[in-house]
Amino acid sequence: MKSLIVSTLSFFSFIFANSANMDSAISLYDRRAENAIGLIADSKIIDKAIVMFTNEMKNSDSELDAGVYLLRCYYYKGKFCVKDDDKRKNIYNEGKLLGEKLIQVYSESAAAHYWYLVNLGSWAEIYGILSAAKEGVANTMREYSQKIISIDPNYSDGGGYFMLGAVHLKSPYIPFILSWPNNEKALKYLTLAYEMGDSTPSQTVYLARALYKNDEKDKAISLLSSLIEEPISESYKLEDLDQHEIGKKQLGEWR
Repeated sequence: MKSLIVSTLSFFSFIFANSANMDSAISLYDRRAENAIGLIADSKIIDKAIVMFTNEMKNSDSELDAGVYLLRCYYYKGKFCVKDDDKRKNIYNEGKLLGEKLIQVYSESAAAHYWYLVNLGSWAEIYGILSAAKEGVANTMREYSQKIISIDPNYSDGGGYFMLGAVHLKSPYIPFILSWPNNEKALKYLTLAYEMGDSTPSQTVYLARALYKNDEKDKAISLLSSLIEEPISESYKLEDLDQHEIGKKQLGEWR
C-alpha cells in the first residue's frame, strides 16, 4: 500500500513538473520582444525558449504543443534575431524538418501544419521563390493549406485560407511546371481569411496586394492606410511592427 502511494505521488509530481516546465517555456516565448531594438530581437530569450521546448518534446504528453511552439520559435528567430541569409536558411530548415516530422505523427493537427508552412514559406523566400517552386514547395504549400482548411477552417483566424491565398499570390507561373497560381483565387482566399476572424496585419497586407494586382487600387490603399493607423499589439509586437513597416513602404510605392 505504501509503495502504491509513493508511486502515485511520484506520478503526479512528474505531471506537475512537466506542466510547470511547459508554462515556463511559454512564458519565455511570450517575452520574446523584450529588449528588442527596432525590428531586431534579443536572441537570448528565444534561444532559452528553444532549449526548453526541445526538452518538453521528449514528454509524449506535451510533444505536440511543445513542437508547435518550437516551430513558432524557429520562425521568430529567423525573422527577427538573425539577418545573415545563410543562418536564417539554416534556422528555417530546422523548422521545416521538425514540421515534416510533426505532421506525420499528428496528421490532424491544424497548428502543426500551419506552423510547418510558416517555416517552409520563410525558407522558400530565402532559398528563392522561383527555385523553391521548381522543387515543388508551392505544391506542398497548396496541399497542406487545403489540409488545414479541412481540419479547422477557423484556425489562426482563417490561417489555412490565408496560406492558400498567399501561395496563389506569390507563386510564379511556370509553364508545364506550375500552372495553377491565380490572382483571382488569391483574392478569394485572402478575403475569406480576412473576414473569418480577427484580421491580422499580415492578412491585411496580403489582401491589399491582391486587390492592387486586381486593379482595385483604391481599396488596397484604403486597407493599408487603415492598418498603419492601428495600434501595435503587445502580444505580437515585432510581428505587427514589421507588417506596419511593410504597409508604409507599399503605400509609398503605390501613391
